[in-house]
Amino acid sequence: MTTAPFSLAQTFMGVPHRTEIGDAKAVVLGLPFDCGTHPQRVGSRLGPSSIREQSLLLRAFDFVNGINPLEALGVVDVGDAKVSPGDLEASYVAIEAAVGAIAETRAVAVTLGGDGAIALPEMRALHRVYPDLVTIHIDAHTDAYPIEGYNTATAFGRAAEEGLVDATRSYQIGMRGTTMLPGVGEYGRSLGYNVIPLAELLERGIAKVFAEIRAHIGDRPVYLSYDMDFFDPSVAPGVCTPTWGGATSREGLAVLEACAGLNLVGVNINTISPPHDVGGMSALLAAQVTLNALNLIARQHQSKAATGA
Repeated sequence: MTTAPFSLAQTFMGVPHRTEIGDAKAVVLGLPFDCGTHPQRVGSRLGPSSIREQSLLLRAFDFVNGINPLEALGVVDVGDAKVSPGDLEASYVAIEAAVGAIAETRAVAVTLGGDGAIALPEMRALHRVYPDLVTIHIDAHTDAYPIEGYNTATAFGRAAEEGLVDATRSYQIGMRGTTMLPGVGEYGRSLGYNVIPLAELLERGIAKVFAEIRAHIGDRPVYLSYDMDFFDPSVAPGVCTPTWGGATSREGLAVLEACAGLNLVGVNINTISPPHDVGGMSALLAAQVTLNALNLIARQHQSKAATGA
């Protein structure tokens, strides 16, 4: 038996690099795009490479259930979509095409951002394959501001307006801090979203809130968008918009685990900004979120196989 003498230097956790999706049930895709609009924090276009680098510190087997999601799902890394940072129109086309190519095979696209603007073309692609799509958006911000245009502050607003998701069965979770204009939460609710600020989530309890979410969503296809600024800057300083008073690493991972049982058809982890990171700690946490999301997807497939669904 012979093996190739060369390999791609960095994929997520060393999974195979392939440009053909084949029989993979989950596919890692980098989206190295940011709008370049933040006056102090330009850098999330470098997020995918940093997350991949830090992912090499992780181990594949889950301590609790012993699953290796990389093997169970046949995970491959297809590299990055051909985006042009700062060129919103061209990049949206590229992102939608790349995510759509994965979704059409019914594999789950697990994407590494990039800033929050990438969520809109992802939802466009997923909606074509899953017309009854809903979203779970975990973030310090709603990204549904009452302003015009296409940027990090409007992705989920435009998604509701375009009918890409059923907002009445979609949730925005973890909002806190300050905003650049008033009435942001009220506007998100006016679009139909169920907006749950972080203080409410923690007061009511993660398990109770997500039990209600699962009951409300049922088996609808879910796009999970996880903005790393959901975490407090003390554990994830290298993000686009650090916002104090956020989740601890334990709370943030518990929220992700509470998504177990949802029908995940697309997952995005975004807003890592390596120039503002400290020792790669934010990117390493993002890599852990990515691996845990793959674990959820693997268990989802196991459950379907057990029930013959």
